[in-house]
Amino acid sequence: MCTACACGTETAGAGEAGEPATTEITIEPATGPVVETVVETTAETTAYLVGGMTCGHCVSSVSGEIGKVGGVTGVAVDLSSGAVTVSGSGFTDEEIHAAVKRAGYEPAGRA
Repeated sequence: MCTACACGTETAGAGEAGEPATTEITIEPATGPVVETVVETTAETTAYLVGGMTCGHCVSSVSGEIGKVGGVTGVAVDLSSGAVTVSGSGFTDEEIHAAVKRAGYEPAGRA
């Protein structure tokens, strides 16, 4: 059963034809006035393992909290493996682990 939302889901589901269920959320920058500033950034992709996710609500909760971390530009979750891939720069493992805990799940290190 889903430990975070009590939705009743017993196991992680799979996509069509046995494909892993994957949800990807991309955080877009806010729109507003155009500022003519050139900033060079190097986006990184880091994969983490998260325990206890069993359903789409779990994915949404984890993705939403991680998406609030400064420097995060994208979050992709593979529900079947518990892998969470975070894109962006300027964030730390500790910040990602804290976000996972705020969502009610247990970080299990890097994937």
